[in-house]
Amino acid sequence: MLEYYTITELTREFGVSTRTLRFYEDEGLIQPHRRGRTRLFRPSDRHLIRQILRGKRLGFSISEIRQIIEIYKGPPAEIGQLQQMIRHVEEKREQLRQKRRDLEDMLAELDRAEEACVERMAELGVTT
Repeated sequence: MLEYYTITELTREFGVSTRTLRFYEDEGLIQPHRRGRTRLFRPSDRHLIRQILRGKRLGFSISEIRQIIEIYKGPPAEIGQLQQMIRHVEEKREQLRQKRRDLEDMLAELDRAEEACVERMAELGVTT
């Protein structure tokens, strides 16, 4: 494992722009070490970037991601923090379940539309 990663290495690894990493830095989500104007990212920053991007893929906002990171940075086993984290997880899980239901409904609609087109083409004597 490297001691430090450059911004170029991380942008390539994660497929994000340097602007994205600077935004995460501006938002206080990561704190790279600076050597002059060069940003040097520790393995812990790399791990945070991975978690931030996962949170974004799951639909969490930057604010929600910040709250989750703060929970993890706090003292372990704080009951209030754990309860808050459980609430966040439950809310996000329900949102994702609703999105899945919506996607399943849309896929069914597309199947019906395609079937209707194929049937009409058959009526017109066109083979697919």
